[in-house]
Amino acid sequence: MSKRITSTRSGLRRAGLALGAGAVIAGGVAGSAAATTEPAGDGEQIVIGFSAPAADHGWMAAITENARAYAEANPDIDLRVADGTNDVNLQISQVETFINDGVDAIVLLPFDGAALTPIALQAMEAGIPVINVDREFDDPNASRATILGDNYGMGVSAGQYICGELGDNPDAVVAEIQGIASLPLTQDRSRGFADALAECGLDVDNQVSAEFTVESGEEAAANLLQAAPQIDAIWNHDDDQGVGVMAAIATAGRDEFFVVGGAGSANVMREIQEGGLVRATVIYPASQGADGVALARLVANGEALADLVDVEVPRLIQLYAPVVTADNVDQYIDSAFES
Repeated sequence: MSKRITSTRSGLRRAGLALGAGAVIAGGVAGSAAATTEPAGDGEQIVIGFSAPAADHGWMAAITENARAYAEANPDIDLRVADGTNDVNLQISQVETFINDGVDAIVLLPFDGAALTPIALQAMEAGIPVINVDREFDDPNASRATILGDNYGMGVSAGQYICGELGDNPDAVVAEIQGIASLPLTQDRSRGFADALAECGLDVDNQVSAEFTVESGEEAAANLLQAAPQIDAIWNHDDDQGVGVMAAIATAGRDEFFVVGGAGSANVMREIQEGGLVRATVIYPASQGADGVALARLVANGEALADLVDVEVPRLIQLYAPVVTADNVDQYIDSAFES
C-alpha cells in the first residue's frame, strides 16, 4: 500500500505540479509527448488506478495511450492500468481492486456511468479521490472532479461551420450521421447541431444513425445516400465510423457535398490537408485520459491548477470543441489519434 501523500509539499513542488497539469489540461498530449515535472524529493510515488472501456476504436485507444504517456513522463506517478473492458461487472471489480490496494487516486472512464456510480461512491467513502472522465456518474458525490468533452458544443461548432459555408443558401440540404442515437451524448451533439443551424435558417433535412464503428458508418451512409439524391453538407458525428462513411461515399460516386467530421482523427485531418470532401472536423479531445491523471496527481498532492486563484482543483472541467480546417490543421494533427 502506498503512503498517502498530503498537501505538505513545498511551495516549489506545488508550483511545478500545477504547471505540469495545467499544460496537459490546456493542450492535451501530443503523440507520446507529455508535460513533465520533477518527482517528489523524497522519492515517494503517487499510485493512481486507471480504468476505461475496451480500446475498440481509435478514440478510446488514444484515451488510455495518452494517460500512459503522461504517467511515463512524470516519474512520481505509478499508474496502474486495468485491462480495458466493456463488461460493467468486470470494471466494477477493477475499481474494487484499486480500493483494496489503497491507491492514492482513481481515474475512471466508466463504460456506463450509472452502473459505476455505487463503486465510485465506495471509493470516495474510503478516502480515495475519484476523477470521473467523459461519462458522468449519476451522483456528483461519486467523484472529486469530473472532466468532460463538450458534446453539445461539438454540434454547435459543426453547425456554425456549415452555416458559414452555406448560410447564404436557405435551400441547402444538410444531412447528419449520428453515432448511437439512444445515447445522451449523441442526443446532445444533435441538439447543438440543430440549434446552430437554426441561427442561419438551416435545418437537418436527412438524419441517420450509426454505432461509432466503421461497418455501421458505411451502412448508415449508404442508406443516407440512397434516400437523398441531393445533399450540400454532411456532419458525421464520429471520425472512426467516418472511415465507413467515406467508403460508402466513394462507392456511390457522390461528390456534390462536403463533409464535416467529429472527434478529430489523424486520417480525417490528412483528408482536410489534401483538400478532399472532408473540409473540417470538430475536436472531441482524446487527451481526457491524460487530463484525468493530471488532475488525480494534483488532488492526491492537495494542489490546484496553475493560474487559478482557488487553492483546490475545480469540481468540473469541460473541454472545448474547436473546428479544425485547412487553415489550422497543422496545429492539431500531431496530437490526433488514428482511426
